[in-house]
Amino acid sequence: MDIKNVMIYIFAILFIVLLVVLYARQFERSNIFFPMRQMEGTPSDMGLAYEDVYFETSDGVKLNGWFIPAEGARGTVLYFHGNAGNISHRVGMIRIFNKMGLNIFIIDYRGYGRSEGRPDEKGTYLDAEAAYAYLKSRGDVDEERIALYGKSLGGAVAIDLASKRDVPALVSDSAFTSTADIGKEIYPFLPMDMLVTMKYDNISKIGSVRAPKLIIHSSQDEIIPFRHGERLFEAASGPKEFYRMRGTHNDGFLVYEEEFSSRMSDFLKRHGM
Repeated sequence: MDIKNVMIYIFAILFIVLLVVLYARQFERSNIFFPMRQMEGTPSDMGLAYEDVYFETSDGVKLNGWFIPAEGARGTVLYFHGNAGNISHRVGMIRIFNKMGLNIFIIDYRGYGRSEGRPDEKGTYLDAEAAYAYLKSRGDVDEERIALYGKSLGGAVAIDLASKRDVPALVSDSAFTSTADIGKEIYPFLPMDMLVTMKYDNISKIGSVRAPKLIIHSSQDEIIPFRHGERLFEAASGPKEFYRMRGTHNDGFLVYEEEFSSRMSDFLKRHGM
């Protein structure tokens, strides 16, 4: 093969590699973060009093969240939402926690709602650390009774924080094993383990979480396949429980609210909440 053909061959390989990388980056851009700036409601729409809170991360990003107190609260839930919208789209779940007699602190990650910055994996972990530190600094919050709840992408954020901090309980709802695993299901022909830059590798972290864990996943989840929840439960160390719920990814907790609330409330009560 002469030098001209060798160069053509090399450029062809490089072009293919470039296309593969672009596919992977497109996956990350189009499937991980869907932030919305516009706020579409507040807890007051449900008749709930709340505080509009601003606090700062260790890397200097100003974040926004809501603190919703419960009368005679038995504990506080630090709530990490999914990858789309912002905190204003979670008022329904806020109401459910409030009915359980729990304070709720829900935050918007950087780039969401009124929070500054742009979202990325490392940033969401720093956001969680800052939210937890803020809660512990409040005089009206028992720092020994701060449980973590994470939905979908928020499950990844909650799992990461629980792997670093001693908390009384972790609820992971509709979470995935890793972004690479999700990527393989969308682009099975790509080596996603090597290509994704935002790993959210929950399957490798959950075994190190010492807190009691409730893994929730619906067998009808149309966004994060049920097997992700099963695999997370298998990889988790004890104590742990699995709740096979019903309904779609985004509305199961509303359609089956009574069952959902009962399972979560019972779990939290048994672990000091």
